[in-house]
Amino acid sequence: MTNKAVISLTTGTEELEKVTVAFLVAVGAAETGRETLIFMTQEAVRLATTGIARGVACDGCPPLGDLLERYRVAGGKYLVCPICFDTRGLDKADLIEGAEIGGTIPLWNWIGDDNTVSFSY
Repeated sequence: MTNKAVISLTTGTEELEKVTVAFLVAVGAAETGRETLIFMTQEAVRLATTGIARGVACDGCPPLGDLLERYRVAGGKYLVCPICFDTRGLDKADLIEGAEIGGTIPLWNWIGDDNTVSFSY
């Protein structure tokens, strides 16, 4: 059994339902004891900045802010594409807890030689 999970997320609040599903998967992995990383690219990088990850995707869906808090408490981490982040003119001082700037080499270093479950949204 693998002890790591990586979720690749490319979209932000413009597709809130997709983001919610990605976070539900990430929270599930982290809360069951897996080391969990969300690799954020494209518009998803905005979610790694303070105050952006808000909203409710649908009736019965948990608020996105609650999912981020559960993910944080469970020890979940974020790796934020530096090219996507810089292209959007975002400020590194606004990164949320658990987020760091890093591209594909840090991603592969995090995965290492372990078997890792991956999801892509």
